Amino acid sequence: MIRGLVIALILTAIVWLGAVAALALAGKRTAAKELATFLPNLLLLFRGLVRDPRCSRRSKALLVFAAAWIASPIDLIPEFIPFLGPLDDAVVAVLVLRHILKKAGPDVVRDHWRGDPVTIERLLRASGLRGDLRNV
Repeated sequence: MIRGLVIALILTAIVWLGAVAALALAGKRTAAKELATFLPNLLLLFRGLVRDPRCSRRSKALLVFAAAWIASPIDLIPEFIPFLGPLDDAVVAVLVLRHILKKAGPDVVRDHWRGDPVTIERLLRASGLRGDLRNV
């Protein structure tokens, strides 16, 4: 089981680094930087939200579940499948963030985001909210 986990992590890292390198070589350095820092920033966001008293216990439990889901080598779609592999992780992250947005609001999420503000705005829009969220 440990061997399978290590292989899955290595393959995921290779696909992720390949995507970052492809974006950088295509001249899209900003997108490459966003992708390279997205996962660490997402984990920092989840950690901050779990510690935030403005989030309910249920929301915190969902955040812990989402972090475990993302870190788990067991997925609905295997990680080594390019572009589709991380899809189930992304769906879980967006659904949990959408829940947090409904319960605590976008300002709470923004308060804990450590990455590029443009990235969090895109992520907030992907959660199903419409319009400029800076004025919510």
